[in-house]
Amino acid sequence: MLTVEETTELIKRAQKGDDDAKTALLQNNLPLIKSIVRRYQNKQIEYEDLLELGTLGLIKAMNNYDDKYGVRFSTYAVPMIAGEIKRFIRDNGAIKVSRSLKAQNKIANEYIENYRQEHQKEPSIKEIAHYLKVEETEVVFILDSSKYPVSIYAETEEDGLSLADKLASKENPDDYIEKVVLKEIIDKFDDRDKKIIYLRYYRDKTQSEIARILGVSQVQVSRLEAKILERIRKEMV
Repeated sequence: MLTVEETTELIKRAQKGDDDAKTALLQNNLPLIKSIVRRYQNKQIEYEDLLELGTLGLIKAMNNYDDKYGVRFSTYAVPMIAGEIKRFIRDNGAIKVSRSLKAQNKIANEYIENYRQEHQKEPSIKEIAHYLKVEETEVVFILDSSKYPVSIYAETEEDGLSLADKLASKENPDDYIEKVVLKEIIDKFDDRDKKIIYLRYYRDKTQSEIARILGVSQVQVSRLEAKILERIRKEMV
């Protein structure tokens, strides 16, 4: 197994186009990919096809990861690997989640809610992992198991509006949406703001889930999101 430092160095090399580094990362994370793939096996989709999708997810994680996110690469990669598989299954057949995973998801959410009420803040991934007696990467998978990949046009839970809705303008909404899609504005943001937009509108995370990942309160996430959207509007003028 690679150390955190070795993994970070390989990722930096891979992002610069080093094929040997990419191969080393894929080989080292193959057990992680396989563990996720096994959860989505069914008679309609071949194992090798699922493995290929999982590998694609890992490559995307490899290309987008930044150690400034404050999470291990394996933890960051789990939802991206699962996302590729779920996206394919969503388009080609129903997603089936095992009973045991559903049960773990329910236990985890009950723990999070009780923790929030008792401590007035969100528990960390590490705390949830300790409670469930699983690895941190397993926690990410458990919490993400009930989520589906969506686009910026999908409605969010809090207000029923999509990112496209919130950024729409009466004068030229198409131009605004196109700029967001192409990331012409978002690419200028710092890592924290990019992560909030990514988790909120591309990973379909709720504000509470983002708060838990960032280690802040849901209220703070709400305020940050509002400021980010306002900044986008101003830069679009």
